[in-house]
Amino acid sequence: MSSVSIIGLGTMTRAIATRAVAGGITVEVIGRDEAKAKDLAVALGGGATAGKFGTTPAGDLVILAVPYASAVPIVAQYGDALADKVIIDISNTANNDATGLATGDHTSGAQEIAKAAPASAHVVKAFNTVFGHILAQGGPLDVLLAGDDAQAKTSVSSLIETLGLRPLDAGGLEVARWLEGAGLVMISLARHGVGNFNFSLGINRAG
Repeated sequence: MSSVSIIGLGTMTRAIATRAVAGGITVEVIGRDEAKAKDLAVALGGGATAGKFGTTPAGDLVILAVPYASAVPIVAQYGDALADKVIIDISNTANNDATGLATGDHTSGAQEIAKAAPASAHVVKAFNTVFGHILAQGGPLDVLLAGDDAQAKTSVSSLIETLGLRPLDAGGLEVARWLEGAGLVMISLARHGVGNFNFSLGINRAG
Protein backbone atom coordinates (compact mmCIF):
# COMPACT_ATOMS: atom_id res chain seq x y z
CA MET A 1 0.00 0.00 0.00
CA SER A 2 1.28 3.48 -0.83
CA SER A 3 2.40 5.82 1.94
CA VAL A 4 0.27 8.86 2.72
CA SER A 5 1.08 12.44 3.65
CA ILE A 6 -1.73 14.61 4.98
CA ILE A 7 -1.45 18.40 4.87
CA GLY A 8 -3.66 19.89 7.57
CA LEU A 9 -4.21 19.12 11.23
CA GLY A 10 -8.00 19.21 11.61
CA THR A 11 -10.78 16.72 12.23
CA MET A 12 -10.56 15.07 8.81
CA THR A 13 -6.80 14.59 9.12
CA ARG A 14 -7.17 12.85 12.46
CA ALA A 15 -10.05 10.66 11.22
CA ILE A 16 -8.33 9.58 8.00
CA ALA A 17 -4.93 9.16 9.65
CA THR A 18 -6.37 7.02 12.46
CA ARG A 19 -7.97 4.64 9.96
CA ALA A 20 -4.81 4.63 7.84
CA VAL A 21 -2.56 3.72 10.76
CA ALA A 22 -4.99 0.96 11.74
CA GLY A 23 -4.77 -0.34 8.16
CA GLY A 24 -0.97 -0.52 8.31
CA ILE A 25 -0.35 2.50 6.07
CA THR A 26 2.71 4.68 6.62
CA VAL A 27 1.37 8.11 7.58
CA GLU A 28 3.00 11.55 7.64
CA VAL A 29 1.07 14.54 9.01
CA ILE A 30 2.04 18.07 8.04
CA GLY A 31 0.97 21.47 9.34
CA ARG A 32 2.27 24.99 9.71
CA ASP A 33 2.32 24.39 13.48
CA GLU A 34 5.14 21.84 13.68
CA ALA A 35 4.64 21.21 17.39
CA LYS A 36 0.97 20.38 16.83
CA ALA A 37 1.91 18.08 13.94
CA LYS A 38 4.41 16.24 16.13
CA ASP A 39 1.85 15.86 18.91
CA LEU A 40 -0.66 14.42 16.44
CA ALA A 41 1.91 11.97 15.07
CA VAL A 42 2.66 10.75 18.58
CA ALA A 43 -1.05 10.39 19.35
CA LEU A 44 -1.61 8.39 16.16
CA GLY A 45 1.19 5.94 16.91
CA GLY A 46 1.91 3.20 14.41
CA GLY A 47 5.09 4.87 13.24
CA ALA A 48 3.31 8.06 12.11
CA THR A 49 5.68 10.98 11.56
CA ALA A 50 5.43 14.76 11.32
CA GLY A 51 6.72 16.39 8.15
CA LYS A 52 7.99 19.92 7.60
CA PHE A 53 5.49 22.25 5.94
CA GLY A 54 6.51 23.31 2.43
CA THR A 55 9.04 20.56 1.76
CA THR A 56 8.49 17.48 -0.40
CA PRO A 57 5.94 15.21 1.30
CA ALA A 58 7.16 11.68 1.99
CA GLY A 59 3.94 10.00 0.86
CA ASP A 60 3.07 8.87 -2.65
CA LEU A 61 -0.45 10.09 -1.94
CA VAL A 62 -0.85 13.63 -0.59
CA ILE A 63 -4.17 14.41 1.05
CA LEU A 64 -4.94 18.11 1.03
CA ALA A 65 -7.05 18.36 4.20
CA VAL A 66 -7.43 22.12 4.41
CA PRO A 67 -10.30 24.55 3.69
CA TYR A 68 -10.68 25.35 0.01
CA ALA A 69 -9.67 28.99 0.57
CA SER A 70 -6.24 27.74 1.64
CA ALA A 71 -5.89 24.86 -0.80
CA VAL A 72 -4.81 26.59 -4.01
CA PRO A 73 -2.28 28.88 -2.25
CA ILE A 74 -0.77 25.89 -0.45
CA VAL A 75 -0.44 23.88 -3.67
CA ALA A 76 1.15 26.90 -5.37
CA GLN A 77 3.54 27.34 -2.45
CA TYR A 78 4.60 23.69 -2.60
CA GLY A 79 5.15 23.92 -6.35
CA ASP A 80 7.47 21.24 -7.71
CA ALA A 81 7.58 19.54 -4.30
CA LEU A 82 4.29 17.96 -5.41
CA ALA A 83 5.62 16.74 -8.76
CA ASP A 84 4.56 13.15 -9.57
CA LYS A 85 2.31 13.01 -6.49
CA VAL A 86 -1.33 11.99 -6.38
CA ILE A 87 -3.08 14.90 -4.67
CA ILE A 88 -6.38 14.07 -2.97
CA ASP A 89 -8.58 17.14 -2.57
CA ILE A 90 -11.15 16.65 0.19
CA SER A 91 -12.39 20.25 0.41
CA ASN A 92 -15.89 21.57 -0.02
CA THR A 93 -16.45 24.87 -1.81
CA ALA A 94 -19.72 26.03 -0.27
CA ASN A 95 -20.01 29.77 0.20
CA ASN A 96 -20.30 31.27 3.68
CA ASP A 97 -24.06 30.80 4.01
CA ALA A 98 -24.10 27.43 2.18
CA THR A 99 -26.45 28.64 -0.54
CA GLY A 100 -24.07 28.05 -3.45
CA LEU A 101 -20.54 27.20 -4.52
CA ALA A 102 -17.71 29.70 -4.21
CA THR A 103 -16.05 28.53 -7.43
CA GLY A 104 -18.54 29.84 -10.00
CA ASP A 105 -20.45 27.99 -12.67
CA HIS A 106 -17.80 26.39 -14.85
CA THR A 107 -15.11 24.97 -12.56
CA SER A 108 -14.55 23.24 -9.23
CA GLY A 109 -12.18 23.48 -6.33
CA ALA A 110 -10.44 20.32 -7.49
CA GLN A 111 -9.95 21.70 -11.01
CA GLU A 112 -8.49 24.93 -9.65
CA ILE A 113 -6.11 22.90 -7.47
CA ALA A 114 -5.10 20.89 -10.55
CA LYS A 115 -4.27 24.13 -12.39
CA ALA A 116 -1.98 25.17 -9.53
CA ALA A 117 -0.28 21.76 -9.23
CA PRO A 118 2.73 20.59 -11.27
CA ALA A 119 1.83 19.04 -14.61
CA SER A 120 3.10 15.64 -13.46
CA ALA A 121 0.80 15.58 -10.42
CA HIS A 122 -2.68 14.05 -10.57
CA VAL A 123 -5.59 15.48 -8.59
CA VAL A 124 -8.41 13.23 -7.35
CA LYS A 125 -11.48 14.56 -5.59
CA ALA A 126 -12.57 12.35 -2.69
CA PHE A 127 -13.89 12.33 0.89
CA ASN A 128 -15.77 15.64 0.60
CA THR A 129 -19.13 13.84 0.97
CA VAL A 130 -18.14 12.30 4.32
CA PHE A 131 -18.33 14.33 7.53
CA GLY A 132 -15.18 14.04 9.63
CA HIS A 133 -16.89 13.06 12.88
CA ILE A 134 -18.84 10.32 11.06
CA LEU A 135 -15.61 9.02 9.54
CA ALA A 136 -14.04 8.98 13.00
CA GLN A 137 -16.83 6.80 14.39
CA GLY A 138 -15.68 3.84 12.31
CA GLY A 139 -17.79 1.48 10.25
CA PRO A 140 -18.32 1.24 6.48
CA LEU A 141 -19.06 4.35 4.43
CA ASP A 142 -19.19 5.21 0.74
CA VAL A 143 -16.55 7.58 -0.62
CA LEU A 144 -17.29 9.20 -3.98
CA LEU A 145 -14.27 10.14 -6.08
CA ALA A 146 -13.48 11.79 -9.40
CA GLY A 147 -10.29 12.26 -11.41
CA ASP A 148 -8.81 12.16 -14.89
CA ASP A 149 -5.95 9.69 -14.35
CA ALA A 150 -6.99 6.03 -14.09
CA GLN A 151 -3.88 4.92 -12.20
CA ALA A 152 -4.27 7.75 -9.69
CA LYS A 153 -7.90 6.78 -9.08
CA THR A 154 -6.87 3.16 -8.61
CA SER A 155 -4.35 4.23 -5.95
CA VAL A 156 -6.93 6.37 -4.18
CA SER A 157 -9.52 3.59 -4.36
CA SER A 158 -7.01 1.20 -2.80
CA LEU A 159 -6.41 3.67 0.02
CA ILE A 160 -10.15 4.04 0.60
CA GLU A 161 -10.59 0.27 0.77
CA THR A 162 -7.71 -0.02 3.24
CA LEU A 163 -9.52 2.50 5.42
CA GLY A 164 -12.48 0.10 5.52
CA LEU A 165 -14.58 2.23 3.16
CA ARG A 166 -16.14 1.68 -0.26
CA PRO A 167 -14.80 3.75 -3.19
CA LEU A 168 -17.29 4.73 -5.89
CA ASP A 169 -15.82 6.24 -9.07
CA ALA A 170 -17.99 9.13 -10.28
CA GLY A 171 -15.96 9.90 -13.41
CA GLY A 172 -13.51 12.54 -14.59
CA LEU A 173 -12.35 15.59 -12.70
CA GLU A 174 -15.07 17.68 -14.34
CA VAL A 175 -17.50 15.78 -12.10
CA ALA A 176 -15.75 17.18 -9.02
CA ARG A 177 -17.98 20.24 -9.28
CA TRP A 178 -21.02 18.03 -8.75
CA LEU A 179 -19.38 16.18 -5.87
CA GLU A 180 -18.77 19.56 -4.29
CA GLY A 181 -22.43 20.32 -4.98
CA ALA A 182 -23.35 17.12 -3.15
CA GLY A 183 -21.28 18.35 -0.21
CA LEU A 184 -23.26 21.59 -0.27
CA VAL A 185 -26.54 19.63 -0.27
CA MET A 186 -25.34 17.65 2.76
CA ILE A 187 -24.52 20.84 4.66
CA SER A 188 -27.92 22.28 3.76
CA LEU A 189 -29.68 19.09 4.81
CA ALA A 190 -27.88 19.19 8.15
CA ARG A 191 -29.11 22.73 8.71
CA HIS A 192 -32.67 22.08 7.55
CA GLY A 193 -34.32 18.74 6.78
CA VAL A 194 -32.13 16.48 8.91
CA GLY A 195 -31.41 19.03 11.60
CA ASN A 196 -27.92 17.79 12.50
CA PHE A 197 -24.69 16.52 10.94
CA ASN A 198 -25.06 12.95 12.20
CA PHE A 199 -25.68 11.25 8.86
CA SER A 200 -23.82 9.95 5.82
CA LEU A 201 -24.36 9.79 2.08
CA GLY A 202 -24.42 6.30 0.60
CA ILE A 203 -25.41 4.37 -2.51
CA ASN A 204 -27.76 1.39 -2.33
CA ARG A 205 -27.80 -0.87 -5.39
CA ALA A 206 -31.31 -2.01 -6.27
CA GLY A 207 -32.05 -5.57 -7.28
